[in-house]
Amino acid sequence: MNKLYIFFLFLILSNCSLKPVVKHHGVPLLDKKNENLFVNKTNRNDIIKLLGTPSTKSKFNNDIWIYIERKQTQTILKNLGRMKIYKNNVLVLEIDKYGILKKKEFFNQNDMNKLTITGATTDTTYRTDSFIYELLSSMRQKVNDPLGVRAKKRKEISQR
Repeated sequence: MNKLYIFFLFLILSNCSLKPVVKHHGVPLLDKKNENLFVNKTNRNDIIKLLGTPSTKSKFNNDIWIYIERKQTQTILKNLGRMKIYKNNVLVLEIDKYGILKKKEFFNQNDMNKLTITGATTDTTYRTDSFIYELLSSMRQKVNDPLGVRAKKRKEISQR
């Protein structure tokens, strides 16, 4: 019977790990790989060879490529194993039309905590007497009452 208890205890303890669980998302070692990119020297092919395909691409005047690295680990036992972000890096690369790196910006977790979000809002610029407003209002009315039944009922009630 003691051998059975020892076997189960050994089985349970062998499956436990003292290392913390780390969830990794994105490009590993982004901060180190960032040092190998040189403005006005590195081209698009070198970037893909070093970092792989970007997490996000944007196209305005130049191509903007965004690479992300994020690492999470479990917190201590009193927090019931919630995940905590301990590494959060973003690399923004701007590439010109010839495929040469023109600008690079690296943000770590401390830089992102300093960013502020603007509270400005945009106002609506439509008027109730504009052509588009009248067109959309008539379309809405036709969708809500395609056969004109409501309009006929209102006309009959007003004639009484």
